[in-house]
Amino acid sequence: MFDLITGKARHLPSHAGLPIVASTTAQALAATAILVLPALFVAEQIPEIPTMMAFVAPPPPPPAPPPPPMQRNAPVKPVPKASPAPSTSNLVAPVEAPKTIEPEPEGPEYLDEGVPGGVEGGVPGGIVGGVLGGLPEPPPPPPPPPATRAPVRVGGQIQVPTLIHRVEPFYPPTAVDARLQGIVILEAIIDRDGSVAEVKVLRSASTLLDREAILAVKQWRYQPLVLNGLRERFILTVTLTFSLEIRS
Repeated sequence: MFDLITGKARHLPSHAGLPIVASTTAQALAATAILVLPALFVAEQIPEIPTMMAFVAPPPPPPAPPPPPMQRNAPVKPVPKASPAPSTSNLVAPVEAPKTIEPEPEGPEYLDEGVPGGVEGGVPGGIVGGVLGGLPEPPPPPPPPPATRAPVRVGGQIQVPTLIHRVEPFYPPTAVDARLQGIVILEAIIDRDGSVAEVKVLRSASTLLDREAILAVKQWRYQPLVLNGLRERFILTVTLTFSLEIRS
């Protein structure tokens, strides 16, 4: 109180604008904090917009142009065959008689082949190292194997071999009672050992007589037929007669 009186006491600043500025600044910072801080938290929670990639395909090529219309080919005219040109060879007979006779041209000379002076028995223009007198004739083919040779038919110059075993045919009583008789002609194939291999009937008398004739001939045996040192099969004809004696 005494200070006020004496005039030595300190007084507060008399300027009123400084507190106002400080208060306004504080209020602005508070408002900014209220508005900005929530916005920051909300911005962190906003989902990110996915990035979309679009692929643009090139447009399809234009369609091919239609084929041009077919054109008909013009008919081909046959080309007439040209007549053959006359040969100009010296060997062609002349059309007109020549006025003079010229000597014939000489043939080619064999200079690179053969032996100077020739070889005895050689051929003009032959090959060096060839065979004198030409190649020999090939040997005759071997005779076919016995299994493939066909049987020989006897007769003429080929005589029938000797029959060394003969069996007479049996005259069955049934044929006798039935008065069956006649001539049976057979064809027999004789094997290389002289045995009868096959028999067939050329002329029949009756079935009963034919059977007995075949059974008898199959038992016959001949001497082997030998031609050129080889035994051959042969064919012959056999005639058998069945007859009944008629008693008076």
